[in-house]
Amino acid sequence: MSLPLSAKVLATGFTVSGVVHLVKPEVFEPLMPAWVPAHREVIYASGVAELVCAAGMAVPATRKVAGYASVAVLLGVFPGNVKMAQDSLRTRSTRFKAIAIGRLPMQLPMIRAALKAARS
Repeated sequence: MSLPLSAKVLATGFTVSGVVHLVKPEVFEPLMPAWVPAHREVIYASGVAELVCAAGMAVPATRKVAGYASVAVLLGVFPGNVKMAQDSLRTRSTRFKAIAIGRLPMQLPMIRAALKAARS
């Protein structure tokens, strides 16, 4: 069975995001909750995880594991998205607020896409 379109979109997003994590990790540092140790290392690790998940979803033999791993990655980065949304509320930027708060409900369709990949 081929990879569902939603999972292809997720894998593409993971690929882009994973590369940015590795090339420009400073972009993600403001998202890191204070309780997370070793911010830079966690950013690199999450970038590698996104790239591995994206590649794994592309290969039928590893798709199931990669799909479920993608769910774990999405749940793992959710606290950073929450922090970003909270931080946005302290700014005057309507654009930043819209992006930061809008990202939160987007986690659900992304998790759904990862589950579709795992089940395909």
